[in-house]
Amino acid sequence: MNKYIWIFITCIASSLLSVFIYSQFAAPEQVVWKRNEGESHYASMVEKLLNYRSNTSVNNSAPTSFIQAAELATPAVVNIRALLESGGGLFGGGTLTGSSGSGVILTPDGFIVTNHHVIDRSTDIKVTLSDKREYKARLVGSDVSTDIALLKIEEANLPFIVFGNSDSVRVGEWVLAVGNPFNLESTVTAGIVSAKGRNINILGGGASIESFIQTDAAVNPGNSGGALVNTTGELIGVNTAIITESGSYEGYSFAVPSNLVQKVIRDLREFNTVQRAFLGVGIQDLDAETAKDLQLPNAEGALINRIAIGGAAEDASLEIGDVIISVNGSKVRSTSELQEYVGRFRPGETVNLEYWRNGKKRFSKVLLKDSNNSTSIAKVRGDELENQLGLAIRDLTKDEKRKLRIQGSIVTSVRRGSVVYDTNMQPGFIISSVNGNRVSSAAEAVQAIQNAYNFLSLDGYYEGEPDLYSYRFKKSE
Repeated sequence: MNKYIWIFITCIASSLLSVFIYSQFAAPEQVVWKRNEGESHYASMVEKLLNYRSNTSVNNSAPTSFIQAAELATPAVVNIRALLESGGGLFGGGTLTGSSGSGVILTPDGFIVTNHHVIDRSTDIKVTLSDKREYKARLVGSDVSTDIALLKIEEANLPFIVFGNSDSVRVGEWVLAVGNPFNLESTVTAGIVSAKGRNINILGGGASIESFIQTDAAVNPGNSGGALVNTTGELIGVNTAIITESGSYEGYSFAVPSNLVQKVIRDLREFNTVQRAFLGVGIQDLDAETAKDLQLPNAEGALINRIAIGGAAEDASLEIGDVIISVNGSKVRSTSELQEYVGRFRPGETVNLEYWRNGKKRFSKVLLKDSNNSTSIAKVRGDELENQLGLAIRDLTKDEKRKLRIQGSIVTSVRRGSVVYDTNMQPGFIISSVNGNRVSSAAEAVQAIQNAYNFLSLDGYYEGEPDLYSYRFKKSE
């Protein structure tokens, strides 16, 4: 019996010893797959795709829901009808034509942004809210170079849109266009941002700023002046133009970036005119060959081809052949982007430029100037209407406002033989409204008169006389 027990123990011990020896000296070989960088990137993309496909029940909500953004933006977008009197004699009798568009309420007390071309030369502007309430609007100011205008209606507690940061908008991002195409009220369309800093040469003029946000959201006649919003309902642009051969939407629409819009309306509210800053340079886009000659890493930037005498660039020692590549840290890819960035500043403000010269990056701090090489904010002098109308005006003093209890501007002189002289208007006349729109300062009066197409009606009072006087005439024969 003992003999068999020992045989059994010996067999067990031999088996355990064999397993131990095998594990130490003959373990299975591990196969390791080594891949290069391209294969690694490809494999990671495959893994992401497989993970996404395996969780389709969670991820099938894309694209983003637009319901909240539409609910925020729609009540703040208005319909605008602008009437224009044309033809007729000295005292009217012409026909009324008009245009329609959209606008965006910016403040609860009734400031509204729209396009200049929507209200251009209009004599009467009507605004209809999304709830059908209708108001007469006053033109605060307008800027041809950016196609932006600012209106005001007298109301409180209005729905309004909050500004977003147009610089943070990315190509491929979802956006909504809200407006009134073909007089179809409160229409919302969706698309993506297809390009930024786009110049389509639609505004004309050497001082125009075209750095549009391009989208494929459907925009048609009547959408002009409406809102371009992101998926959180923030205003990132004002819809302005389309490229079309048929007159209707064909796939591309363009909006003025909100950061530029903010600066323009801030100027219009404060000064009734835009305080435009300039670098004092002529610029052009780069091509691949020029970029190579200048030793640039790519063809992005704005090439200086002219330096204005006495301008901001000359003061900062910039030279012809320099390539501006950033403004205050914002990358400049084209001339249109440079114009937009500089257009956000006023004369007298300073910007930091990064530019390329002789194969090296350089930096310069530039004090911006206006078109007359001045760093001062332009204010109404009062003689802006002298050449055309023979009229000079000024603001009422504080004492005059308190004594007369009236807002407006006072006529200081009327040139003999001028069109205003023929109406028998006398110095001392206080202009309180222009074409039915109230004015409270000389700046507002000058802006309103300059924006009027041809027929003018100046209403107001003389000191000590209770009767309202009205002078009607044509700006030009």
